[in-house]
Amino acid sequence: MLQLMLHAHPRIAIPPETRFVLSGYGLRHRFGDLRKPERRRALADWIFTAETKVADLGLDRDEVTARIVAGPPTLGSAMGAVFQAYGRRFGKPRWGDKRPSYIHNVDVVLRLFPDAQIVTITRDGRDCVASLLEMPWHRDGIHKAISAWARSVDSARRAERTLAPDSYFALRYESLVQSPDTELRRLCAFLGEDFDDAMTRPDQVASVAVPERKKWHVRTHAEVGDDRVGTWRERLEPWQIALCEDALGDRLAAQGYALSGIGTAPPAQRVRYATVAVRHRLGAVRRHASNAYHRVRPDAQLPARL
Repeated sequence: MLQLMLHAHPRIAIPPETRFVLSGYGLRHRFGDLRKPERRRALADWIFTAETKVADLGLDRDEVTARIVAGPPTLGSAMGAVFQAYGRRFGKPRWGDKRPSYIHNVDVVLRLFPDAQIVTITRDGRDCVASLLEMPWHRDGIHKAISAWARSVDSARRAERTLAPDSYFALRYESLVQSPDTELRRLCAFLGEDFDDAMTRPDQVASVAVPERKKWHVRTHAEVGDDRVGTWRERLEPWQIALCEDALGDRLAAQGYALSGIGTAPPAQRVRYATVAVRHRLGAVRRHASNAYHRVRPDAQLPARL
């Protein structure tokens, strides 16, 4: 919804999830010295492979490849050329990208795009868990869903503490759907853009900016409303609500969400959650640690120069 609200702005283009920025950063050494045109071409060829989602953007591959080859010899510049092309498709000068895992990799985003503005949106964790359980692509069960929300909120808190006020902006889902005009005006002020009323009608651009195969985004074709706020009460079983509140209680309260007081979850479910949460976080630590040297090493081939 927020992606579409921003895409509805006459100066901003936000594509569907492309999933090539973080993976491209992780594979950056495969492409070698980007000062060599042939290496930039190899990078462009990878960007348009089946393992990314760039095909959803409706771009002219040859044109984008030519711009990458002729452009600055940095990874951020090459990636930015893709988003610039998406913006040109709609006649818009500014672009962005949306992916939930960016909040865990803010350092990578800023290495690639040093002047990026980070926007996050937080929703009641119980509603998020209920929605995840309904997604056809989520096969990890409630324990992983709860852990994902906890980790995302923790990463957002860390970003808010460390980034400058002109680099980070936080929205609350419930406030956005209840007062879209007010919240979007605040967001536009942060972005340095004039508010446009079209942003309050994201359903008008859903047919263009949401791939048809993503049937789980069907609600983006409807008007903005608060009818899904608090629906965890009906969508989750009592033990699931209890497990969410056992695991997320402090975080929910810190975000201003009242607890139901339903009681505690069965011990076996709490133990299962603790095991899954530890594995989830250890996996993230391992991924970050394996790349620690390259994260701190200055690298002239990374920042975008557009």
